[in-house]
Amino acid sequence: MRNASTWWIIALIMLLLDLYVYQALKTVTQNSNEKTRMLVQVVYWVISGLTLVTLLSFPYTQALQSSKFFRNYIFAFMAGLFFAKLLGSVFFMTDDLRRGGLWLMLKLFPNTGAQFMGEGNTIPRSTFMSWLGLGIGGSVFGTLLYGFTNKYSYQVKHIKLSFASLPKSFKGLKIIHISDIHSGSFQNKEAVNLGVDLILRQNADLVLFTGDLVNDRADEMTEYMDVFGRVNAPLGVYSSLGNHDYGDYVIWPSEQEKAANLERLKQVHANLGWRLLMNEHVLLEKEGEQIALLGIENWGAKGRFPKYGKMKEAYPGTEKIPFKLLLSHDPSHWDAEVKIAYPDIDLMLAGHTHGMQFGLENPYFKWSPVQWMYKQWAGLYEEGNQKLYVNRGYGFIGYPGRVGILPEITVIELL
Repeated sequence: MRNASTWWIIALIMLLLDLYVYQALKTVTQNSNEKTRMLVQVVYWVISGLTLVTLLSFPYTQALQSSKFFRNYIFAFMAGLFFAKLLGSVFFMTDDLRRGGLWLMLKLFPNTGAQFMGEGNTIPRSTFMSWLGLGIGGSVFGTLLYGFTNKYSYQVKHIKLSFASLPKSFKGLKIIHISDIHSGSFQNKEAVNLGVDLILRQNADLVLFTGDLVNDRADEMTEYMDVFGRVNAPLGVYSSLGNHDYGDYVIWPSEQEKAANLERLKQVHANLGWRLLMNEHVLLEKEGEQIALLGIENWGAKGRFPKYGKMKEAYPGTEKIPFKLLLSHDPSHWDAEVKIAYPDIDLMLAGHTHGMQFGLENPYFKWSPVQWMYKQWAGLYEEGNQKLYVNRGYGFIGYPGRVGILPEITVIELL
């Protein structure tokens, strides 16, 4: 398989990491009896060995590639183990740097550093640092397992936004903003349905969806058409595409099949009763006044995310409309193009980041590793007269859970 070499490289890295962590494990169990040491080591290597075998089998086993349970849970379990070991290794390496420094001092000043020598003229590993690394790595792994229970814990966030350019008849307009459904990851239809109940209870005037309806394939929505088909609003439901909607992350038998999948997904939006905006705009009218709703295909300024979106096609015809709202999946689009070339876009709605589904958040503070890549990654951002809101996502992908950053239904009231 084309990607098999990548998986072998990943497995080799994990094996080296396993060997490194094993040294710390031997240190913390050195004072235990032989039976305990043997049990701990056997369990450690059985889990590590099964992980490596599974990784190496993945590119050759179609059943693993197509299994939702594997992709959601087994893969996440292995990824959690990897990151826990990687984090623990930071502490082990700190201790090894200490040992290396002492060794160097002993070589340079053999008569002053003898007190640091252990048995056999070696510098022993620090039991404290080994325990600390294992403890912190284990805590992270345990937290990730706990996060499995939060993936359907939908939170409703209410926000009021004031705009001088908003026509009087649209004051008080209530918008539901959802993003990143990722239907291919769901395994609890009842829980997803309860989330839609929450959406409907908000009695919004307008519902806006900012992309990633599926993980890769249009047929991932088959089981959930009746669920999301219930989403409606007096002024309609409008949607846009995200990076996952194009099927760019799977290998298709041909470009024709990939294109056909995208066409099927467009039809899914239509069958749901959602108006999919493909580099275009619509005008919403109320009491003789208008606002413009623009929607573009995915446009990402980070990494290898594609730039399918075309503002030059969506914008013309809105120049004289006093208030403009843009649906654009990737928040990096705001800094890279919207603020620069379209300063009269009053509000942009985005998603994409999921808040990495991991972080810390309270009314006074929010943090997630995703902020190292995205300047705008969750919540409201303002610059001058322009505003950006980044939804934390309705669904999940990769890691089947949420730690600190919960799935979001946003209620926006325009003032």
